[in-house]
Parts: sequence; C-alpha cells; structure tokens
Amino acid sequence: MPTLTDLVRGRTDLDDADLEWLHALVSDWQLLADLSFADLVLWVPLRDAADPRSGPVEGWVAIAQMRPTTGPTAYPDDLVGRVVRTGRRGLIDVAWRERRIVREGDPEWGSGIPVREESIPVRRGPKMLGVIQRSTNLSSARTPSRLELTYLQSASDLAQMINDGRFPVPGEEPNLLRSPRVGDGLIRLDRAGRVSYASPNAQSAYRRLGLATDLAGEHLGSTTAVLCDTGEPREESLTALLGGRAPREAEVESNGAVVQLRVIPLVVDEARIGAIVLLRDVTELRWRDRELMTKDATIREIHHRVKNNLQTVAALLRLQARRLRVPEGRAALDEAVRRVGSIAIVHETLSHTPDELIDFDDIADRVIMMAGEVSAAETQVVPERRGSFGVLPAQIATPLAMVLTELLQNALQHGLPHRRGLLEVRAARDQERLEVVVADDGVGLPPDFDVEAATSLGLQIVRTLIVGELGGRLDFRARLGGGTEVVVDVPLVQEGKPPNA
Repeated sequence: MPTLTDLVRGRTDLDDADLEWLHALVSDWQLLADLSFADLVLWVPLRDAADPRSGPVEGWVAIAQMRPTTGPTAYPDDLVGRVVRTGRRGLIDVAWRERRIVREGDPEWGSGIPVREESIPVRRGPKMLGVIQRSTNLSSARTPSRLELTYLQSASDLAQMINDGRFPVPGEEPNLLRSPRVGDGLIRLDRAGRVSYASPNAQSAYRRLGLATDLAGEHLGSTTAVLCDTGEPREESLTALLGGRAPREAEVESNGAVVQLRVIPLVVDEARIGAIVLLRDVTELRWRDRELMTKDATIREIHHRVKNNLQTVAALLRLQARRLRVPEGRAALDEAVRRVGSIAIVHETLSHTPDELIDFDDIADRVIMMAGEVSAAETQVVPERRGSFGVLPAQIATPLAMVLTELLQNALQHGLPHRRGLLEVRAARDQERLEVVVADDGVGLPPDFDVEAATSLGLQIVRTLIVGELGGRLDFRARLGGGTEVVVDVPLVQEGKPPNA
C-alpha cells in the first residue's frame, strides 16, 4: 500500500513544506476523529489541478484515512489511494472552491447506512492543501449526552482551526510516549482557564490526585498547582502551564498518582475561546517503570560487584604466581588470570548497560589488546580485528570472550613462538549466525593434529564452550599462505530467543 509521502510526491503538486504540514496533521487527527465520532479521509488535488481561485480541480486522491475509536465507522473499506473525479463528491468540490467548511446536505445511504458528510478545507497559511471528508455513521443516532455535546463542540472548533490554518501548531506535535486520547479524559476550559466541563475519566484522575470537589468552575492551573505543590521550583508554574494559552504537555504527581496532561488552545476567528485538555492516568505505568528501573539498577550493581570480585580473584592468583618457583605452575596461574580477566571484562560492560545486550566489538578489542601485551617483548605481536561482532546477548558474550582469549593465547604460544608474525581476528555475521576466525601465519598445525583428541586445557575449554554450551561448530584448518586458522561458527538464536541485531 502506498504511503502518504508516496501519494503526495507521485500524484500531486504539493511541495515538501506542504508534505510536512500534512504529516503533522495526520499524526494528530485521531483527536478530531474521536471528538467527531466520525471517519476522516484526506483528499488532495491531483497533479496539475488548478488553483481554486482560477478554475476547477480535475480530480482528487485520498492520501490518508482515520476511523474513530468513540463510534462506529462509516467506511470499513480502505480508501487510501483511491482517485475520484470532480463532481463525484460534491461537498469536497464546494469546500475547495469556496474555501469554507461545508455541512449542507442530507444523509447519504449509498453503503446501506445513513452517513452525514461534511468537508473541511485544509490550509497552510493562505495556501489550500486539500479537504478532509468527515463522515458520521448515523445508524445508532440518539439524543447526545453532555459529554458527547462537548466532544462535538470541540471537534467543530478544531475543524475551524484546520480551515484557518491554525491546527496543527507547527513544531508543537505531542512528545509524550503515548499522548492522552479523548477517551482517557477530557477537560474543556474557558478563556480564563476555568473548567467548563470535565469528563468522568478526567474527574476520576483528579480525584486520585487528591481533589475532593468537582472540577467544574475551578481554575485548572491553580487547582493542579495546589494539589501538586512539593515546595520545589518548577521550570514553569502549573498555573501558567495549564492556563490554556499555549500548547503544552505536562506530567503531574500527587497523592501517589501520576497524570499526563496535554493542553490544546482553541483559537476561532482570530480570538482565543478557551482550550481542551486531554489527560491520562498513568499511575500504574509509572509504578511499573520505576520497578523496572529498580530491577535494572540492581542487575547492573550485581554485574559491577561480580566484576570487582573477579578482579580480586585475578589479583590473588597473580600474587600466588609470583611466589611460585616452578615455571609450569606460574604459567598455569597466569593463564587462569587471563581467563578470569576476560569474564570480568564482560561483567564490567554489563554493569554499564540497561539490558543484557553487549556491543562485543569493545570487548573483543580489549581481549585482543590483553593478548598482545603478554606476547614476548622481543617479538611483540600486535593482533588486529577485522569486521564487526555487533551486539550480542550476555549468554553468548561471556563464553565467546573466554574462547577468544584461549585461541589468541594458543596462537601466540604455539603458532608464533619467539617470532614476529600475523595474528588477526575476523568477524562476520548475519541475522542467524556469527563466524569468528582467529588466523596466524606461524608454524601451522602438526600433521597428526586432532582437536577431538587434544589434551590441552585451553582447547578443551574452547571445545566445551563452543560445541557444548553454544551449540556451535569449531574447525582448525591450514591457512592459505602458511599458518593456522581456527573457525568458530555460533548460532545467534539461543534457547528460542530471537537474534539480536
């Protein structure tokens, strides 16, 4: 299905500024649909259509559609991309030609249900961009309640603002993660910022904030400021913030409750007539967010302490190695220090991340640098990394760090003993697998080498971690041009979990 951008650029003469305006409108027009209890379809003139002041439009293309969440839809079928010629939708033609909202006409019965059609010109400054077709399903029509009358009046005011080019407000699109919707709670303010109507959900939200009386007649900004007064200075006072003079978003907290608010000023015929305030009780969401933040902080602290404990163990092993006079024992403890150190690096990284995902390139570089530092001073091999490991989950990163440590140490000890040479780590991955190659140009593998029969502790660790724990593949082969390549192939889907990018 074509997007709004595709349709505008491919079928119309509108420019980038017009497109940006339409995107802002469509991103926020669920509000108008819910207040109107009506479907919205945005029609724009086809390319090469004439200006409304100089001649008729040849045809229209529907570039966006919205259904209400507060009432039945009038158009269950998708109209986006549909093209109609002039005369097929008369109210749209009149609204475009006369540059005004058109509400005349009897209900239509074309789809088997009565539908009231209205047309709202869409304007950016003096420029006409298109027309919104507002279609109300009248099959369940009844005497409206005060709540519904307030919705409809607010919808009428917003429609007039769209016709005047005052909505959406440029640069004031909602920034909240999920902006409050009409059904979450609505308050209507007069010019002075006093509440003329509050929906039941809005009243309940303020009761949770600690308000014992009705909101009607109260100055919303002052009342909210009193309820939420903590004695701490705010960037902007709640009295001014909720006064209805400018589009604002806020989150207030009192009495253990948290409420999101969004203020939308209403300006009709060059005069500010009041505002509508959408609000949403997010107490339970914020409680869950705080619980998650507490758990994340606890997990990071655990990783930090594990890292410290591992570093302490490594320091003790290093001290013990210095006291040994047996070279074999000292070498064994040095290897243990490196193994513990590689695990500590992973936990140090995890202590700084909010989840269990790790950018392994940084860990690989530190393991590679650690391997280069222990090579003999007279030969000083400098390992290199090529390619990227990407982001890996902790259950892969920890064993992989140990495997990389063992393979680099094995290459330095057996492949490049007492000589300079090439030692590199190559990484390549897709969505499902990661392949790591540790290559050197050293003495190569013995003719009778068999990894399954190897008795080296380091190779046994590598085989156990790769094949046994990660379910991967391990392969030793001769390198083209001399030396050895060790290929590690690891699946990125572990225990039914999806791969991480």
